[in-house]
Amino acid sequence: MISNIDKDECLKILSNNYIGHLAYVYKNSPFVIPITYYFNKNKITVIGYTGEGHKTKALRLNKSVALEIAEITAVNNWQSVLVQGTFEELEGPDAKYLLHEFSLGIKKLIKEKVNMQLQFIPQFSGKTNPQSIPIVYRINIQEITGKRRKPNTT
Repeated sequence: MISNIDKDECLKILSNNYIGHLAYVYKNSPFVIPITYYFNKNKITVIGYTGEGHKTKALRLNKSVALEIAEITAVNNWQSVLVQGTFEELEGPDAKYLLHEFSLGIKKLIKEKVNMQLQFIPQFSGKTNPQSIPIVYRINIQEITGKRRKPNTT
């Protein structure tokens, strides 16, 4: 049976994961790509980073995005959250602070989930050239919804 997930449970799923699929539009075509993200529970925003490229160019032109997070155990046992919001590129001290928050948060989640110690951002994301400065961004959440399917127990 498929059912809705309330907002508190959606936020819990969002905060317990770090891989999602980012959707955006570029030149009237939709794109969906996997990203590493960190959910800031206090500000109810999503933090990410990237390098210069197609995604960054597209997001600067059209700031509307969606982020999907799924926990799938089986075809009849899953839950999924959809975040809709806007892209905001950050610079200077704000970017540096949030990149640090991102790094610490992801390290903690990965340690908890897969018992793996990480030392540096490139260990969990090869998206940026080590010699370039990462582009730090925030997704300002406008709406969050979720669905789940659980196996019938009768």
